[in-house]
Amino acid sequence: MQDSPDFKPLYVQVKDLLVRRLVTGAWRPGEGLPSETSLAGEFGVSQGTVRKALDELAQQNLVVRQQGKGTFVATHTPQRALFHFFHLVGDDGARALPGSRLLAVRAAKATKAEAARLDLKADAGVVRLKRMRLLGGREAIVERIALPAARFPGLEKDSDLPNELYRHYELVYGVTVARAVEALKAIAANAEEAKLLRLAAGAPLLEIDRLAYALDGHAVEWRVSHCDTADHHYVSEIE
Repeated sequence: MQDSPDFKPLYVQVKDLLVRRLVTGAWRPGEGLPSETSLAGEFGVSQGTVRKALDELAQQNLVVRQQGKGTFVATHTPQRALFHFFHLVGDDGARALPGSRLLAVRAAKATKAEAARLDLKADAGVVRLKRMRLLGGREAIVERIALPAARFPGLEKDSDLPNELYRHYELVYGVTVARAVEALKAIAANAEEAKLLRLAAGAPLLEIDRLAYALDGHAVEWRVSHCDTADHHYVSEIE
């Protein structure tokens, strides 16, 4: 194998090389990868080593293994968004993706907080979005999003952004969100949020602070969601 880091198990080296190709767009979302036999021959390793590398990528939701069909680059489908990136569940156990209504989108210079969270230079540009999310047709979440402008050129001009932003990032900008880290905190609704959510000022909300990372390991989205959980609760599945 060439260009492989030293002192790593062979299957990890293969996995790193495969991720590198995903990052560069060698295989697009939904596209099939070469067979295990073909990859093993190209990298000069056993088929079992390739299989182990692909299995790890599947566990990380970067590829999808289909019995009898092969391995495909994962895509951001509604089902993946619902079970992997959205954790509010109705008190009756019902799961549903929220609808959305775009309130504002604009380009701006990054604040200190945005630059720090997204690992940007002090003078870097960002695109800011503000959305209302609806659950069961009712206003439930006020969401603020900051994105590195360099990775999403022209997004601020799009006033008709779809509900599923991660799929949009993937298809339009070639940015695949691979993982996200969330922090939760109880807060009180400010006057603007209370008005938008039809609540009393100071009503309790759940803050979900999420930093999303692309395949290359860089932070590509900082999303802060303030949620009315009167009829919902946050579910985290631990295995």
